[in-house]
Amino acid sequence: MSNKDVKAGKIYLAWKKLVFLRRLVRNKFSVFGLVITLMAAATAIFASYLAPHSPFETFPETISPPSLEFLLGTDFLGRCLLSRIIYGAQVSMGVALSSVSISLIIGIILGLIAGYYEGLVGGIIMRGMDVILSFPLIILALGIIAVLGPSMTNLIITIGVVYTPTFVRLINGSVLSAKQNEYVLAAKASGSGDVRILALHILPNIVAPIIVQTSLTLSTAILVESALSFLGMGTQPPTPSWGAMISESRVMMELAPWTVVYPGIVLSLAVIGFNLLGDGLRDAFDQFLKD
Repeated sequence: MSNKDVKAGKIYLAWKKLVFLRRLVRNKFSVFGLVITLMAAATAIFASYLAPHSPFETFPETISPPSLEFLLGTDFLGRCLLSRIIYGAQVSMGVALSSVSISLIIGIILGLIAGYYEGLVGGIIMRGMDVILSFPLIILALGIIAVLGPSMTNLIITIGVVYTPTFVRLINGSVLSAKQNEYVLAAKASGSGDVRILALHILPNIVAPIIVQTSLTLSTAILVESALSFLGMGTQPPTPSWGAMISESRVMMELAPWTVVYPGIVLSLAVIGFNLLGDGLRDAFDQFLKD
């Protein structure tokens, strides 16, 4: 291949990337999702600077409605609700990101092995994933966390385990398709080892569906974390978590509805944001791959 051909290929790839970004930006829903996601991430990162009070500090004004001093009111212990929601973003986003990272890493390794080698090795891996998928997600998560015990570390491990099969199945299917392409066959013919083929030729070409699935899984991971915390099996008080805040305040819903409504709204927006971003990325990548 001449230098002119290489240069032309780089220009074409750069043009496709530009077109991809333009399509993503033109999708108003994906932009809205991206804005929400970035705001949630920024809130989690800069929680100590954004929160007006410590999430554990108590004030005499218990169950106080929104006011100038406490913009979202206080809970039944007199803690600033806004501060706890802000720090709750740090907890909920951190747990979701950590657990999905575990699922992603294990999923990539097992999915690549199962898809590339197939046969007995691939069959064992995929049947193991089928066993995990045979259980309802929340029931499986409850079972694992019940065995490990409720804590933030065990919560991350639990969510990471229950979402691993999703990535394994996705990557396995993508590898089965990608390894039939000519560039993979050419790499084999040139004597490249399996690890090199998987790392340099197959994985980079299946990254698009992985990115989309990661974005969508983050949204459901936040929901699972909140659900387990709501049931008392996840983040333990007094650590602020959106699900735990809703659980703590549900008995006072009629007396102080803001203690439940505001954490619920923030939780819903975070989930919607990741879902919209994932949908936008999927549509953009689909068109990108068709061109």
